[in-house]
Amino acid sequence: MDIRQPIHSAHAKTLDTDGLREQFLVDTVFVNGEITLTYSHIDRILFGGIVPTQKPLELAAGKALGVEYFLQRRELGLINLGEAGKVTVDGQVYEIAEREALYIGMGAKDVTFESIDANTPAQFYMNSTPAHHAYPTRKITLDDAEKVTLGNAENCNVRTISKYIVPSVLPTCQLTMGLTQLHQGSLWNTMPCHTHERRMEVYLYFDMTDDNVVFHYMGEPTETRHIVMREKQAVISPSWSIHSGVGTAAYSFIWSMCGENQTFDDMDHVAMSDLR
Repeated sequence: MDIRQPIHSAHAKTLDTDGLREQFLVDTVFVNGEITLTYSHIDRILFGGIVPTQKPLELAAGKALGVEYFLQRRELGLINLGEAGKVTVDGQVYEIAEREALYIGMGAKDVTFESIDANTPAQFYMNSTPAHHAYPTRKITLDDAEKVTLGNAENCNVRTISKYIVPSVLPTCQLTMGLTQLHQGSLWNTMPCHTHERRMEVYLYFDMTDDNVVFHYMGEPTETRHIVMREKQAVISPSWSIHSGVGTAAYSFIWSMCGENQTFDDMDHVAMSDLR
């Protein structure tokens, strides 16, 4: 488990390219036959990739969590970006196809992951946050998700947001999670940009082909920086930071948030004239 400490905004201003990437970028999320986890001390979010191949993979608690089992004091959400797989939660089996999601509530003890075909494995991208109440485990399909399309062609930012794990779909303690897909010809996400001091966020970028990249913009609105993102890489966004991006072609990303509230529209918008 890779552990990332919080970074103050004043510290972030002093970092060069390598420093920014070391603190905020997770460049390897999915590894065949393994569970890879990153634990950020920012709001105690934990995220990573699960790629079962020849044998099932079990979610186990480590020293960093200090508990008897992984979800003793946590909840978990995942979206499958690979082929069909199965998640078994305390004996109950959930078949999760590509771009389907699963929410697992606090208190689940035995959680294992399998692929239907080891040669074309599932790729479960998971996020986990501290929890205070046990809500029911539930599968969420793409049809179940709340959807909204935003943007316009003139600004190259037409995108469809599928909200899988939000209060309008199912109850959780604090975790929210969804998937944003840019339409062909659109390149920008979350611009005009915003911050939300009451929540932090993690992005996982994907659906990038060939040598396409996304320039992920971060930092305080008057002290912006960028990190070059490639296929299926993740980036941590502190609450003081903007989190916007522009690609060399259309792409998708999974967003997840945790913090003081679950109000999707609770944002502190930044005027374009104030960006520096």
